[in-house]
This record gives sequence, structure tokens and C-alpha cells, in this order.
Amino acid sequence: MLAPLFRREILYRLLRGPQGYRLYEIALANSQTHRVCQAITWLNNNFQQPLRIEDLAREVNLSTSTLHHRFKAVTSMSPLQYQKQLRLQEARRLMLNDGLEAAVAAYRVGYESPSQFSREYSRLYGAPPIRDVARLRATAV
Repeated sequence: MLAPLFRREILYRLLRGPQGYRLYEIALANSQTHRVCQAITWLNNNFQQPLRIEDLAREVNLSTSTLHHRFKAVTSMSPLQYQKQLRLQEARRLMLNDGLEAAVAAYRVGYESPSQFSREYSRLYGAPPIRDVARLRATAV
């Protein structure tokens, strides 16, 4: 275990460094960044549910514009883009590990339209789901 003075010195240097303000803000339980972290946690747990930004903002006690602005500052994407990425990553995992068909995986992660899922999947991974999963399986062997 670090001696108390060393620990204080490390904390001091972290807080005084270029990212110190963000670290400090995350540590504050009531800060906007902490609320964005709550929104991220909520999305991670509920990504398959339909998302209304107004409801998410209310859930974390921020205005919709503040949530959108701060979320993008923390994650470099909007809440909807973040949700989409979570859905696509989980669908990919389900197809690879559980052998689900693309349409079944799409529905399981919250997509209502398999064609919309396929378009968004292709945009993110550069190939349609069936081709991408086949390629990943071939390279894993």
C-alpha cells in the first residue's frame, strides 16, 4: 500500500494535470459528467429498449440539450449513436457466440427492422452481418 504522502502526491498531480478538471468533475456525485456516467450506465443496461432522449434526460436530471452536449463531450457520440453501437456490438456477439441468425439477433437487441439492422451493421463493420460473421469465424480458426 502506498504511503499516505505518496498517495496525496499522485492525486495532486492527477488533479493538476491536463485532464484534472474532468477527473474532479467525475468525482463529484452531482456533477453533469457524473450524470452523463449515469446515462451511460442506464444505456448499457437498457440498450434494447426504445430510447427517447427526453426520458433519459429526465432519468439523470439534465435538460435534453445539456445531456446531448455533455454526452457527446464525454463519449464523442450522441446518446442514440452510443445506443446503436451497443446494439450492434451485442448483435455481433450473439451471432458469433450463440449462432443466432442476423434477424433474430437484430430483434433481440431492439431492432424492429432487419433491413435497418443490416444497413447499420454494414456501415459500422464494413460488411453485411452474414459475411462479417463468416469472415470472423474463418479468421478465428
